[in-house]
Amino acid sequence: MTPTPSDRDRLLDRDGPEPQARSAAHPSAVQGILLIVRRELGHYFRTRSGYLIASLILALYALLYNVFAVGSTPKYSNDILSAFFYFASGITIVASLLISMRLLAEDRQNGALALLATSPLSDGQVVLAKYLSGLAFLFIITALTVYMPLLVFVRGKVSLGHLFAGYLGVGLLGAATMAIGLFGSSIANSQIVAVIIGGVITVTMLMLWMTSRIVDGPLGEVIAQLALHDRHFRPFMDGTIQLSSIVFYLSVTGFFLLLSRNVLEGRRWRA
Repeated sequence: MTPTPSDRDRLLDRDGPEPQARSAAHPSAVQGILLIVRRELGHYFRTRSGYLIASLILALYALLYNVFAVGSTPKYSNDILSAFFYFASGITIVASLLISMRLLAEDRQNGALALLATSPLSDGQVVLAKYLSGLAFLFIITALTVYMPLLVFVRGKVSLGHLFAGYLGVGLLGAATMAIGLFGSSIANSQIVAVIIGGVITVTMLMLWMTSRIVDGPLGEVIAQLALHDRHFRPFMDGTIQLSSIVFYLSVTGFFLLLSRNVLEGRRWRA
């Protein structure tokens, strides 16, 4: 029997709200990720620890810029910018480790990680959300430093290309270090242990350029290419963008994010 229009209306009324209710009860992955990002950013801006980290980073930027980048002797504008980005890279590494140490370790301490494990989000999406929140906070702080190199305009000339390349390098280095720190946070049960693990991995990768100096042949070249800073960051520092360096930093970021996801999956299966 063919249903009448009124029957079809009743069927639509019966079936229509259910998908909407299911959609509201189970938000999409993007909505879930953005929800975690907003929550984490809110934590940084609501707590003293977030302001303390931001204040410490900005104070270090101002101190090193005035003492080492500008200094007391006349310098060319390009030299000032190169020095600024050199010290900015070190500050960014430290900041990334401090920001990332709590991303997963704190949730494990207070039991929030167990709640995230029961959410519709996969482990990879949880890792991505945590990572993006820390990276967003780092980028906000870094954006507040743009006025420092622009002060060179007062008595000199600044190449906007140099400025863009330098901040691109700082961002890529920060992204890679943030992923390393997040990996440390994923395997640690406390924030102190997390920052120590992340710091050890970061320092090891930073020191690879020294190891490459004492290793001859192709192996030394491979080790040099794996160094986190020396060969890959210096082009950005001097105002040059190299595709190989971009690929390197993105590869390091993806590798440690994948490791973090695997750690969460392993803990879930063991639980």
